[in-house]
Parts: sequence; structure tokens; C-alpha cells
Amino acid sequence: MIELEKLLKTLVETPGPSGAEQTIAAAVSDAWRPYVDSLTVDRIGSLLALKEGRGDPPRPRLLIAAHMDEIGLMVKSIDVYPQNGSGYGFLRVTSVGGVDVRHLLGQTVVVHGRKQGDHDLPGVIGALPARMQPNHRHDKAYGYDTLLVDVGLSAAQLREWVDVGDFISFRQPLHTLLGKRIAGKSLDNRASVAALTVCLEQLQQRQHAWDIIAAATAQEETALLGAATSAFARQPDVALAIDVTFGEGPGANDEQTFGLGDGPTIGLGPNVHPGIYQALKAAAEALEMKVHPEPHAHYSGTDAMALHIARAGIPTGVVGIPLRYMHTMVESADLRDIERAGRLIAEFAARLDDQFLTRTAASLLPEK
Repeated sequence: MIELEKLLKTLVETPGPSGAEQTIAAAVSDAWRPYVDSLTVDRIGSLLALKEGRGDPPRPRLLIAAHMDEIGLMVKSIDVYPQNGSGYGFLRVTSVGGVDVRHLLGQTVVVHGRKQGDHDLPGVIGALPARMQPNHRHDKAYGYDTLLVDVGLSAAQLREWVDVGDFISFRQPLHTLLGKRIAGKSLDNRASVAALTVCLEQLQQRQHAWDIIAAATAQEETALLGAATSAFARQPDVALAIDVTFGEGPGANDEQTFGLGDGPTIGLGPNVHPGIYQALKAAAEALEMKVHPEPHAHYSGTDAMALHIARAGIPTGVVGIPLRYMHTMVESADLRDIERAGRLIAEFAARLDDQFLTRTAASLLPEK
């Protein structure tokens, strides 16, 4: 039985900014290895695991994608103060993915220096106090022009270990809150990677006719790249994207948000095949699990955007895990939603049979 919180602690605290997923890929590989038949890392860094089905070959394939990358920062330049031979070095940075600059001041980080070997340097993000800023900036949010990463090194040592273009990840442990709640950085989307791990573990006790391809995709936060290449290379017959969605809270309680601990969501809209939506709904009913329809008026903002249009088009579904404070270092989720999402996709996978594609295609035909 998976110790879910322990697994999440490992996943959340392992760095993996979008475009530099090697370390998190190794951690996910360790988590998945007991449950799959093979593991590979593709040319752009996505981790792909195969769990073979029991049907007669050639077997249809279900690809389940959960992106493993996280938002982060990148070194833009190195500043020196005082500007002499013994000055200290400070890093100017830019964003990797959808970072909200308002959350950066006071954060702790790790600078992944790659010059002359690997150097992971702990640092802090600081800025001049408001009273030392010009009057017109006293009440303004800090921007990238006023923030600095300080690792405590001289300029000479910093330049020896760090270069422009090096990645920076946020340094934040997983926190256990009351009830079944957890909080930390990168729950978008390590919560879904954990749910996919639960799915693989559940399928150890279930017969499934189809081959299952579990994909921890790279570079979703910046380009949806891993989903596009994984779907193109593996040519699945059906695909699912698992991602987080917006959780309810003060000021966020409309139809686009969902209660933490109240169950996963099932997407429907332009990135979702209606037959897959109905099959996910039927799987939830079989489990007597509470789920919520999540309509997407335009697009889902998930890997499904790339999966759905790969090659000639892939029937795709979306499963969501409610999350508060998205794209911050204190993202909050409920362990029950993560576990339920994993059981839901396992049930969906186990119910796939040799007539599923025919029924799915028929769901697009006009009614007579």
C-alpha cells in the first residue's frame, strides 16, 4: 500500500523546473518501477512507463499523462556589489513558467549551477526594504528589476559555479495541515503524479486488457511539449490528462472552483471527447465516488490540449484535483482527492475492452 503523504513529500521536495526535469524524473522512476514492465526517458526528458495488458496483441493503448515539471526561475545576469575585486555576487532572474512575481520576495531557493560540475546552492530572494525605495515605490509590489537572489558567495566564486541560463527551483518543504490537507510548492502537478502512482498500484490487483502507458511529461508549464511528443511517439488509442484545478476558498467560490476533499473533477469541453467523459463518469458511478463535471469553455489548460490533437486526433479525457493557491509555494490540496483521482483512473483503465473504441466513435454520430 502506497504511503501517499510520504510519496508526496519526496515528489514535492525534489526539484524539476520546466526544462530541467532530470532529478524529478529519477524520483518518479523509483516510485513507478515496482508497478510497471518497462521505463524509458524520451529525447526531451519525459518519463514513459509501460504496464502491459492481458488482451491479445496487438493491444490498444491508453496513455495517462501527468506533467512532472514545476514553475521556477532562471539566471538572467550576475551583479557585483561593491564593484571591486572582492565584491559579492547577486543574481538577477526571470521566470520559467507562470510565476507570479508578487510571491517571490522572501522565498528560499536552490540555484542549480552547472558550470564546472553540478553545484546546488541554497539562496534567498531579497530586495531593499520599502523605506529605502524611492517614494513612488513604497507601496508597490516588487518586480524582477528590484529582486535579487543572494547565495552568500563572492562574485568570483559565484561566476565560477553559476552561469546565465542556469535554473533555480523553490526550496519549500511539504507541510501537513489539519485534516487531510497538505501544502507546499509544485503540488501542481506532483499531486497528479502521485495520483497516477496510486493508479498503477491499484492496477496490480486488477485485470486490464489494454496496455497502459504512464507518462510523467516534461515542459508542460512552458510548452505542453512532453504531452505532444509522447502522444506522437506512442500513438495511444485513448489518452487521459491528470492535472490540478482551482479549489474553493474566500474570493474563489464560483462555478469554476471546487471544494477540497469533495472529490476529483471530470473535464468536458473542447479538449475532451464526449465518449471519454461518459466513460469516466461511469467509472465513478461504479466506484460510488463523488465527482464533479468541470466545463472548459475554450481549453483546459492541461496536457489534454496537446494530446487531443496529436496525429489524427486522440480521444482524450481530463481528471482534475482541486488545489488552492495555484502557482505559489504554498499550494494546498487534500490527500483524499489525490487518492480518489488515482482510483478513478484505475477503474477507467480496467473497464476498457475490445469494443470501447467502437462505442466511443459512435458517441460522435448524430442521433437518429
